[in-house]
Amino acid sequence: MDSLNLVLSWTLWMPAIGALLLVVVPKGQELIARAVALTIALITLGMAGVLLIGFDPTAAGYQFVERFAWLPDYGVSYYLGIDGVSIWLVGLTALLSVLAIALSFGIQERVREFLIWMLVLETALLGVFMALDVILFYVFFELTLVPAYFLISVWGGRDRAAAALKFFLYTFFGSLFMLIASLVLAFEYQKVFGALTFELPRLQAFVLERGLPGDLETWLFWGFVLAFTVKLPLVPLHTWWPQAMGAAPLPLLVVFLKTGAYGLMRFAIPMFPDAAQAFAPIMVALGAIAIVYGAIVAVMQSEMRRVALYAVVSHAGFIVMGLFSLTPEGFVGSVLQQLNHGITMGAMFLLLGLLELRTRTLQIAELGGLKQQMPLFSALFLIVMLASVALPGTNNFVGEFLCLLGAYRSAHAGIYPIGWVVLGVAGTVLAAVYMLWMFQRVFYGPVPSRWRELPDLRPAELALVLPLVVLIFWLGVRPAPFTRAMEQVALQWAQPYAAAPAQTVQAKP
Repeated sequence: MDSLNLVLSWTLWMPAIGALLLVVVPKGQELIARAVALTIALITLGMAGVLLIGFDPTAAGYQFVERFAWLPDYGVSYYLGIDGVSIWLVGLTALLSVLAIALSFGIQERVREFLIWMLVLETALLGVFMALDVILFYVFFELTLVPAYFLISVWGGRDRAAAALKFFLYTFFGSLFMLIASLVLAFEYQKVFGALTFELPRLQAFVLERGLPGDLETWLFWGFVLAFTVKLPLVPLHTWWPQAMGAAPLPLLVVFLKTGAYGLMRFAIPMFPDAAQAFAPIMVALGAIAIVYGAIVAVMQSEMRRVALYAVVSHAGFIVMGLFSLTPEGFVGSVLQQLNHGITMGAMFLLLGLLELRTRTLQIAELGGLKQQMPLFSALFLIVMLASVALPGTNNFVGEFLCLLGAYRSAHAGIYPIGWVVLGVAGTVLAAVYMLWMFQRVFYGPVPSRWRELPDLRPAELALVLPLVVLIFWLGVRPAPFTRAMEQVALQWAQPYAAAPAQTVQAKP
């Protein structure tokens, strides 16, 4: 293993090292704690930049691979690697973590503990995007629950204890099905080869070449899908999301990426290709329903944060439609939408956090006329809002277009009714309705007397938002530097389905 490969582990564990350093920072030294946490997050971002510079977008397969036995008697390995998809998610996680920690200056109680949990969460998220061993992935996937639970239960808003408990129980219970499915699959591998393994490439090749007996692939597929769709969140398994994240501190929302979508893309679909083909119509239908459902419910919300949270539910539908189109276009679109979620919704929650620091409320009825008081803030929020509704020239347009294009291609081949694609398109119209309606009520009209002295964004706050605004337009106008690295992965990912005739993609009897 050369020295450059060590950057992967250093990038992964640097936030955890920072959390340990914060433990020894004396209580009451909030300024030192903030400086340490921000410095560690910036170092991690720099290491992610080193990975990006050293990454070869034309090469197939995983790069910077690190692998050694962790629990050799049980076939579990410390197996890390990144490809043209995970490289961007790692970089985005590092960037959003810097912004979230910078936003946490609004946290005034138990600051050191808050920053410790934020850094632990960053390591857990990075591990999700780097792990190539199923058990190692499960460890990081579950580890995200621990800091998120404490961040919600201690620093959350109203009903935070109940919200944190619901979040933990829903996602933990769903993940158990993935663990059981992983164990069953590893034992099937052992029956053939005489040794346990949980390494993703080996298990994927085993299922593709040898197959699984009876309906076992179907059951294992749904075990993984259940875990990931709960975390996504996908309708109808989304009910924990608005309550838990409605009570969460906004820095947590800034950094909370779509690990569920990544799990579907990396594990559930490629490991069980026959089941993915068979049940693609059901998943596409659920994705289309989620798009419209999220948009309709968002219209009825009275708080800006909850409008954004239901927008996330709607965006999840596009990701699922793109993935289960089982086409290269849909794959690239879904990956872009995962990035877009982090960029666009990260920027929106960042702006909402800055607004809440000034007003102590995000209730739409209590706001109004902010455009007169905060013209710079209003302009940036308008850009982020238009990106969220997929205005051409912004990042979400490219992602949603490719998701719908992939879905249309599969529908045109007769895999599922084209009506689901039409429903997805209708959801983009509804998105414009609920976002514009919220923007009009909050930023126009008479200014309530108590908001007439609100300060606009300060230079330091503007510096937090501008990187994400730049990415919104960069991905919208010049997505090629990002998609080039994904194309090799997309072609390989979609290969099992490309040659399949339409009749083989129908649900098995």
